[in-house]
Amino acid sequence: MNHSLMADSVLREAMSVPAPFDRRAIPTDGIASPARMPHRRIKVLLYSHDTFGLGHLRRNLAIADRLLAQQGRFSVRLLTGSPVIHDWSLPRGLQVQPLPPVVKTGAEHYRSRDPRSSFAMTKGYREALILKAVWRYRPDVFLVDHAPAGMNGELLAALALIRRELPATRTILGLRDILDAPDTVKALWHEQEIPELLDQAYDEIFVYGSKALFDVAAGYGLRGRIAERVHYCGHVVAAPDAPCRIAGAGPQAICWTAAKAAGRPVALVTAGGGGDGFFLMSAYIEALNRLPAGALHSAIVTGPLMPHAQKAALFMAAGGRDDIELIDHTTDLMPSLRAADLVVAMAGYNTSAEIIATRKRAILVPRAAPRAEQLMRASLLAGLGVVRAIVPGPDLAGDLARLLPQVMAAPPPPAAVWAALDLNGAERVATHLQAMIPALLGSAS
Repeated sequence: MNHSLMADSVLREAMSVPAPFDRRAIPTDGIASPARMPHRRIKVLLYSHDTFGLGHLRRNLAIADRLLAQQGRFSVRLLTGSPVIHDWSLPRGLQVQPLPPVVKTGAEHYRSRDPRSSFAMTKGYREALILKAVWRYRPDVFLVDHAPAGMNGELLAALALIRRELPATRTILGLRDILDAPDTVKALWHEQEIPELLDQAYDEIFVYGSKALFDVAAGYGLRGRIAERVHYCGHVVAAPDAPCRIAGAGPQAICWTAAKAAGRPVALVTAGGGGDGFFLMSAYIEALNRLPAGALHSAIVTGPLMPHAQKAALFMAAGGRDDIELIDHTTDLMPSLRAADLVVAMAGYNTSAEIIATRKRAILVPRAAPRAEQLMRASLLAGLGVVRAIVPGPDLAGDLARLLPQVMAAPPPPAAVWAALDLNGAERVATHLQAMIPALLGSAS
C-alpha cells in the first residue's frame, strides 16, 4: 500500500517542528556516570507489530530484558500484536499492551486474525491503542521495531503526536541486519516516502546487526543526515543463562539428555514460529527415511504458528519412529540449541543469531519469498563459513540427505570466524540509551 498521501496529510505539518535537542549534546562514550544517573526511571516504549512469525517479539523481549536488568534505571512498556504473547515468560517488570493481531498475507497485505473484524476496523483500533499508550505513558524513548511507519502506516499519527506534543521524546527506529534485497527496499521506501519519514520523525536508527556482514546504510541508500543517525549495535540474542522451557512435550524431552546419554547426536530442527516451516520439516523427515535408522536423534520443534493440519501431517510422516521427536513449541530455544549437535533451520533473524551465539554446526534452508531477507542472510553466513546453506529446490529431501552426514562429519568452524560476528546488540542498545539519560532528564526539567 502507498502511504505517501497519508504521510503527507498526517505528518508534513507536524514534522516541521524542530528536533528537541542538539544531537551533538548526546554523549556517545558509554554509560553515564553514577553521579549523573536519574532520580526517576527513564520510560521506554517498544513497538513490535508482529504480523508474521516470532522474530520481532523475541527481539523486543531480549531488549526489554536487558533494559530492565539495569538496576531500576528504565521503565519499559511493549506494544505488541503477537497472538502468542500470553505463552511467553516475560521479563520481570515489563508492562505489555496487546494490540489486536493481524496476519501478513503478502507483500504489504494484511488481514485481521479475528474473522469477525475487518482489517480496516482492526487497524483503526490498533492506531487508537497506540495513540492512547503514547499519550498516557509519555515515553522518554519510543523504540520502533522494523517498520518506520508501523504496520500499514499505523504509527504515522503517533509519530506526529510525539513531534507536536511530546518534543522531548527520543524516537528510534530499530532495524534487523537484513530487510530484503536492496533494490526492493529502496523502491518500496521511495514509494512510501520512508526516507522523508526517517529524516523528519526519527532521531536515531539502531541496526541490530554487524556492518561487516551487511552495510544497511549503504545497501538501502541511507545518506546524509539519515546515515549519520545509524548505529550498528550487533545482533540481539536472548540472555544465555535461561532455563530450558519446552511446551507440549514430556519431561524426558527437556534438552534431550536421554538421547545424548545414549551416545546419539541430536539434530534440532526449527522454523521459528512455524507459520511457513512445514516444507522444511516434511523434507527433513523424508531425508531421514533415506539415511540409516538411528544415525541421529531428531528433535523437531514445529512452532506455535504452524497450522494444526500441518502438525498432524508431520506426526503421520514420523510414523512413530523413536528417533524422531515432535515438540509443539518452546518459548526459549537457547537451551535446546546448546544441547544440540546439529541445527537444521530456516534463516530467520533470531534463529540465525542464536546459532552463531551457540557456535553450532548448522544447515540453513531459507524461505525464498515474499522477501529475499533469508536467502541473503543464509548466503552471507555461508560465505563466512559458519553455516551450510541450501536453496530450496525440487528435491530438498535429497539435498538434506546428502548434506546431513557431511556436516556432522566436518569439523566445526574455527573460533576466529565465530568471533568476527557481533552478538552484543541488546547490551549495546542499553548502553546507547543510558548515554542519552542526561539529555533526556535535561529536556524534561
